[in-house]
Amino acid sequence: MKAFMTNGTIDFLLKLDEKHKDIPFHFMTSNSNGLAYYEGNKKSVFSAGREYDILIEKGDILDDGYVVMNNIPVIEDGQASFEARFKKRGNDVDMMPGFQAFRFLKPRKGNTYVVFTQWQSEQDFENWKNSEQFKQSHKGQATKPPAYYADKPFITTYHMFDKE
Repeated sequence: MKAFMTNGTIDFLLKLDEKHKDIPFHFMTSNSNGLAYYEGNKKSVFSAGREYDILIEKGDILDDGYVVMNNIPVIEDGQASFEARFKKRGNDVDMMPGFQAFRFLKPRKGNTYVVFTQWQSEQDFENWKNSEQFKQSHKGQATKPPAYYADKPFITTYHMFDKE
């Protein structure tokens, strides 16, 4: 299964929904722009977008919620180690109140992986970040970044967009 996403103004992105009625798009907004996301096995319908392999999938992405994407650039030689670390991860996040969905996305081009989580609310995500489970799952990362990072990871956040 693959994941596809592209950015643009929400008005522009909503036109995709009219043009491709058979695709279950998820629309999101942030302070700076909108994002269209969908999953499937066919070729992307985006003329300019990003394509990922879904390596880990938990839960269903819902039409309401708060999305956090941890974007992590990984050097080519470190990709196998990075993926193995995620495949061995515990399910602590899955058990947190407010958790809705998780995707571990490997880029088909480029080197920036995406750790996608969806929460019922921003507060649910903050509760996860401040939890003992979060501290345990990120143990040892605060002192020194892993050698496989190509650049500093960055977070993007979105609220699901209600088309109504």
